[in-house]
Amino acid sequence: MDDRRSTGAGAVIGVAVMAAVDEIVFHQLLGWHHFYDRSTTSVALFSDGLLHAASLLALVGGFFWYADLRRRGVLATRAAWGGFLLGAGAFQIFDGIVDHKVLRLHQIRYGVHLLPYDVVWNVGGALLLVIGAVLTWRAWSRPARARAR
Repeated sequence: MDDRRSTGAGAVIGVAVMAAVDEIVFHQLLGWHHFYDRSTTSVALFSDGLLHAASLLALVGGFFWYADLRRRGVLATRAAWGGFLLGAGAFQIFDGIVDHKVLRLHQIRYGVHLLPYDVVWNVGGALLLVIGAVLTWRAWSRPARARAR
């Protein structure tokens, strides 16, 4: 089993899925924000399109990587799930801290008190990271005999 590559493939898929969920739910369905809100509506929509294209490319690439590992019989499923949650949590934390607070590309929502939204956003991401780290650690530290399964 290839724990390292399985974790990597899962992480790429996790980042892509979380980016897609963010873009579809918060940008399109709820209309709370765009990827880049500091310009015109046209620029904001263009930035959403770039995010969507990047997440789609990452999703396709991650699934090709996953499929290759599976085809070769070296996919470590637990490590891939751990990587998926690590990737999803990393995207969420990066978006919540770097995009929202450091670069101020956008906020979760406008016209409301942001603290509850920021807490839920970042705690949710941290929870995904912790669960992913535990799953990855457990997958990577199982005995060699169990890895062959």
